[in-house]
Amino acid sequence: MRKRLGGNNRVYIMQLATIFLGFIIFGFSENIKGPAIPRIQFDFNLDEQQLGTMLSLNALGYLIACSFTAYLVRKWGIKAVTLMAFGSMVLSGILIFMSRTYPLFASSYFVMYIGNGMLEIGLAILGARIFVRNTGTMMNLSHFFYGLSSTVAPMIATGLMSVTLFGQLLDWRWMYLIMLSLSVLPMIPAFLSSFPGDDLAEADRIPLKTLVRDPALWLLVLILTFGVVSELAVGGWLVNFLEKAYRWDTVAASGMLSAFFLCFSAARLFLGPVTDRIGFNLSLILLSAFSALCTFAAILGGEPAAFLFAAAGIGIAPIYPTVMAFIARRYPKGSDTAITFTVTLMGVGSVIGNYAIGGITSGIKRSYGSGSELGLLRGLQAGYGFIGLCALICAVSGCVLYRYLKARQELI
Repeated sequence: MRKRLGGNNRVYIMQLATIFLGFIIFGFSENIKGPAIPRIQFDFNLDEQQLGTMLSLNALGYLIACSFTAYLVRKWGIKAVTLMAFGSMVLSGILIFMSRTYPLFASSYFVMYIGNGMLEIGLAILGARIFVRNTGTMMNLSHFFYGLSSTVAPMIATGLMSVTLFGQLLDWRWMYLIMLSLSVLPMIPAFLSSFPGDDLAEADRIPLKTLVRDPALWLLVLILTFGVVSELAVGGWLVNFLEKAYRWDTVAASGMLSAFFLCFSAARLFLGPVTDRIGFNLSLILLSAFSALCTFAAILGGEPAAFLFAAAGIGIAPIYPTVMAFIARRYPKGSDTAITFTVTLMGVGSVIGNYAIGGITSGIKRSYGSGSELGLLRGLQAGYGFIGLCALICAVSGCVLYRYLKARQELI
């Protein structure tokens, strides 16, 4: 009996290592591009349109991978698919290193985003299957590692591209090769471990047709989509807002963004037990409403209230992992399909949401006069206000979900 328990503990440790290391790699792969893109653009002589096209195609590759990963999990098992996801990341690093022409580089980058999409779905499915107790705590803790690696990834990437080895400066190709080769590390515990859920008979799984008839799933899609738009948009728009609206220098504005990520990471580290204690549904409402209030107060309060932009990270950080925990609890025999469905639609919504922020900013700016200081300020405020509005819609959707589930005595 003692040996068997010891064996179970070792398996669980391997499972945790796969998930935690996987989220670290995921954060690296998504966030090392910031310092590299200007160098890539220079080396291949790309204009903004070519660069934008490449990034759009990569987003498409990500969505394609999200759409077929659950099918591969059912066909080959989560272990094989997880190893494939990490392996494709290693392969993309090698291909990026070897690329000397733009078409080869763009294709290699596309492979990396295919791996990213497979990895996001694979890690979410692993978490849903493994974290059957303290689900909210463990999901938030897992995503904390993503936030941690996302925070340090740009600094590590910049540092690697300034290293001289054998008299030669390492360029962005070497940086991608080194960083993506780290995907080998989580492959080791994944290979040595076993994962539950693959033995579930097809007849016992909840089919997609049944899932999409559940209004709760569509409300979770809304919560996840608007929550993620509000989360990701901060990284792209906060520094721009502070520099142009308040004339902050780059160092100060970047410092506020770092403070946001610090609040964001701390929330995922410490608020997981709170979501388990008060319930996932109520947590989604309170946390997203807090983020919306902080964002609106930061805009209306002007420069003295700018610290509230960072505080908004406390509320928005737990939304994604808490929705994943919600899905794992509500659809224990259909979590693979439910996660794929929600994350794929979330990806489409995120693309639209980021375009909307840019469109709102430009539209309001033009209405006041494109060249005026007031027009610039109002445009930036309106665009950033949309980020707060997304968090508010997230909270309202959570209230609708709460009423729907409470009426059926299905609150989680």
